[in-house]
Amino acid sequence: ILNSMTSLNALIVATLFFGVVFKRVQLVGVLIGLVGTTLLILESSSLNPNQNYWYAIFVLTASLGYAFNVNIIKKYLSDINALSITTGHFILLIIPVFLLLVFSGFFTSVSFTPEIKTSFMYLIILSIVGTGLAKIMFNQLIQMSSPVFSTSVAYLIPIVAIIWGFIDGEKVSYLQLLAGVIILTGIYIVNKVK
Repeated sequence: ILNSMTSLNALIVATLFFGVVFKRVQLVGVLIGLVGTTLLILESSSLNPNQNYWYAIFVLTASLGYAFNVNIIKKYLSDINALSITTGHFILLIIPVFLLLVFSGFFTSVSFTPEIKTSFMYLIILSIVGTGLAKIMFNQLIQMSSPVFSTSVAYLIPIVAIIWGFIDGEKVSYLQLLAGVIILTGIYIVNKVK
């Protein structure tokens, strides 16, 4: 849910660092989506009051990183195809991730049982489909639209989470449904701006 701060951060970063002039209606749409997300956060926190919310700083920092990412891609990498951008991202990650695996003892302490092998297979599928292909599509979306609109897809994450929760037998409150409608209204307003 906190990832939905990305749209607001994208708007702020675009204005402060990239000289982008936004339309007032875009800000209104982003803020409406943020209101919907805030309602979902309040509803979730009332259900789980004993959580440690300090870890939210990591998510907020990541959303700021996403905001810079989308603005950099839009301003400086619009002429490069989305597959090349995604490939570049993953090439930059290979060495740090490999070092992390080495120094965490992954190669020496993990026993490759049949269950672990099955888990790795699903992890590879998730990496290719859920990260690789999704990143390519997201980079294309950035190039075709504005950073603010492309990051507004983050507002859909809480709605999808509620749908999966409902399918899994969780109770969905009227406040959650209202928040979903508010979020979709904000996305519609941001999308309407040309």
